[in-house]
Amino acid sequence: MDPIQKLRDGLDRLVAAALGQTQATGLLRFEQQPEFVIEVPRDEGHGDFSTNAAMLLARQARMAPRQIADIIISQMDLGLMPEVVKVEVAGPGFINFFVDQSWLYELPAVVIGMGDRYGSGPHQNQKVQVEFVSANPTGNLHMGNARGGAIGDSLANALDFAGYDVEREFYINDAGNQIEIFGQSLEARYLQLMGAKIDFPDEGYAGQDVVDTVKNIIREHQDRLLQMDSLQRQALIVDFALKEKLTYIKNTLANFGINYDVWFSEKDLHESGQVMKIIEELRQRGYIYEEEGAWWFRSTLFGDEKDEVVVRANGLPTYFAADIAYHKNKFERGFDKVINVWGADHHGHVSRMKGAIKALGYDPDRLEILLMQLVRLYRGGVVVRMSKRTGTTVSLDELIEEVGKDAARFFFVMRSPDSQMDFDLDLAKQRSQDNPVYYVQYAHARIQSIFRQARAAGFEIKSAAEVDYKVLGPEEMQILRRIADFPQEISVAAHTMAPQRIARYLLDLAGLFHSFYNHQRVLNENRPLQDARLVLMETIRITIKNGLRIIGVSAPDQM
Repeated sequence: MDPIQKLRDGLDRLVAAALGQTQATGLLRFEQQPEFVIEVPRDEGHGDFSTNAAMLLARQARMAPRQIADIIISQMDLGLMPEVVKVEVAGPGFINFFVDQSWLYELPAVVIGMGDRYGSGPHQNQKVQVEFVSANPTGNLHMGNARGGAIGDSLANALDFAGYDVEREFYINDAGNQIEIFGQSLEARYLQLMGAKIDFPDEGYAGQDVVDTVKNIIREHQDRLLQMDSLQRQALIVDFALKEKLTYIKNTLANFGINYDVWFSEKDLHESGQVMKIIEELRQRGYIYEEEGAWWFRSTLFGDEKDEVVVRANGLPTYFAADIAYHKNKFERGFDKVINVWGADHHGHVSRMKGAIKALGYDPDRLEILLMQLVRLYRGGVVVRMSKRTGTTVSLDELIEEVGKDAARFFFVMRSPDSQMDFDLDLAKQRSQDNPVYYVQYAHARIQSIFRQARAAGFEIKSAAEVDYKVLGPEEMQILRRIADFPQEISVAAHTMAPQRIARYLLDLAGLFHSFYNHQRVLNENRPLQDARLVLMETIRITIKNGLRIIGVSAPDQM
């Protein structure tokens, strides 16, 4: 068990026993023990752990929380937890525990023993799906897709590491109006490149990538498509282009460190009849009505500003209708929780989607939507709007080519998804400690350099059980204390869908290491101290490497 959890469990029993004693002696009168928590205070001056038990009991006991806290402390049998050296009341009634730091001496053995599993949680017996990116297969992947990819994949990694059964899914938007426009755009470019003088569709896809795809079509089919009627020609062209685009998307995302478990086709939903089936089910449940020839979903019943069309007057289902069928399909596959990573422009879609889930009889809280804001690229302090290669939006391929996968992923994950992000291309390429990803990776590389020096000098690197940790000073103990937080950081990041916590944690831990490294020597004449510090270095290295792996970033041995 991780040492912090072990202490939490002990303190939980200590507080519960004290509450039971106050009730038995009549010092406090209450019917039911509150569901208090044992947590780590943000301020180190408030102790190592804290509980809110007294404040939760105030209403039942009809007494001031601080007075309740004093009574609870008076009934604590600290002999049950010799690690606790002081207990005090703070603020409105928090009970703060100060613990002898010797409990940290067992941490290195735990970290080194668990290795690449340190920080992982017990099996949660929950099946979670994370769907992210799901870009229309009609163009190149852009900065929004890149940010969504880094956030979604890192969140899936965190959930997996925290003990959940995780499945990554890409929803292929290969049906509907955008595919019709895509087909018309491809056909127009084909005819134009074959010498025909025709107009390009006003709302068509005019990017260079469409021209490149059509050139590949011509390379394979030459002028044979000219003999076909328009519908037949568009069907063939679209089939060719979708296969090419999906191959591109899969390869580009793989280069970005993302590999999906499932690629789900919207087209399959329509062809299998699932879309119209779900509309009929909602109609029978009383959530669909007809007006002006169209069918509408009563989304205003679930907090939406207006009802939403699910079947147009021409008889064609909308994208929203397909999305409802898609989410019903997800829950039918047995997921306990479904997480979607969407752009902030989908904000208005959240309430109606959750409403549709509720209308189908599912708990809407099982659907989580993580919204992310836009990305602005900067170079030389100026916003970069255009790709040098295509003259349009900068693609994910170009970003990876310019700054590398590691920098791109770390930068995207480092900021909270709900904040607009400014991506500094110059900073991302710097090999300096001003670059956040370099700063963290350099900590791992420095530690590996220390080990190379130790081995070259013929020093034996002892096991965690062989060294005396009492020789470590305040700086080293502070590092160990932060390493002890790692499993909880993973758990909270997974539970709150906040992978940015892991990036921030790594920056914090790397900062503690670099500060120590700049003031102290690991290899020194004091052999017991050297032995303990070498083991400490290994605990830092393992923790940093595990954290970087969750973000999808490498941990280099030298830089």
